Amino acid sequence: MGNTGHRGRGNVAAVTTPDWVLLDELFTRVLHTEDDAMRAARDSAEAEGMPPIEVSAQHAKLLSLLVSIAGARRVLEIGTLAGYSTIALARAVGADGAVVSLEYEAAHADLARRNLERAEVADRVEVIVGAALDTLPTLQQRGDTFDLVFIDADKENNVAYVQWAITLGRPGTVIVVDNIARNGRVLDPEPADRQAQAIRDMLDMMGAHPRLDTAAIQTVGAKNWDGFAVAVVR
Repeated sequence: MGNTGHRGRGNVAAVTTPDWVLLDELFTRVLHTEDDAMRAARDSAEAEGMPPIEVSAQHAKLLSLLVSIAGARRVLEIGTLAGYSTIALARAVGADGAVVSLEYEAAHADLARRNLERAEVADRVEVIVGAALDTLPTLQQRGDTFDLVFIDADKENNVAYVQWAITLGRPGTVIVVDNIARNGRVLDPEPADRQAQAIRDMLDMMGAHPRLDTAAIQTVGAKNWDGFAVAVVR
C-alpha cells in the first residue's frame, strides 16, 4: 500500500521524447478504429484542399460512444466539413436515428454528402447549408429537439452555439464542444486571439450557466495539445 504513490514513475522517466501522433496511430490501429469509409472521408478533405481540422479517429470514436451511452437518437452537429465526424455520429444513432449537420460552405456540404453516401448513412443525415446562426432558428421553428449536440465550427460563435444547444435540447441532452485548449492559449488569451478568447468566454458561460453540468478535458495526440468540453443539460 505504501508504494502506490510512486507506481509507474520509472516507466514515465524512461519516456524522453513522447510522440503523441505515433501513439494515436497505434491506438487507431490496434483498436481498429478507422475503416475504409472513414479514411476516404479524411483523404477527400485533403484532396479538396480543406484545412486538416476534422476530429481525430479516436475523438470520432469517442463521439460515437457518447451517442451510444446517452442512447441518443437525434443528434445535431454544428460544422460538417467533409463529414468525417458526421459518419461516426450517423453510425451511432442507428438506422432509426437522425443527424442534422450544419455547414457554412456549400462545397464542403456537397463533399460531405458524397462521403455519407459512400459510408451508407446518407439516408439518416440532413446536411443544411448556411450560417449556423441563421439555420439554427429554423430548427426551432420546425420543432426539432436533440439528444446530443456536437459543436465544431467557428469558435467566435461558440457561446451562441452552446446557448442554442440548450434551447434545442432537453434535460439530459449531451453537449460536446471541440477544440477547447488551443495549445494552452485559452489560459491567458492575447487580445488579438479572438478564437482563444471566445473559447474562454464559452467556458466561463458554461461554468456559470444554471442548466449545465460541464467538464473540460485536455488531450494530446494527432491534434496536438487540445481538448473538448462535455456538458449535460439539467
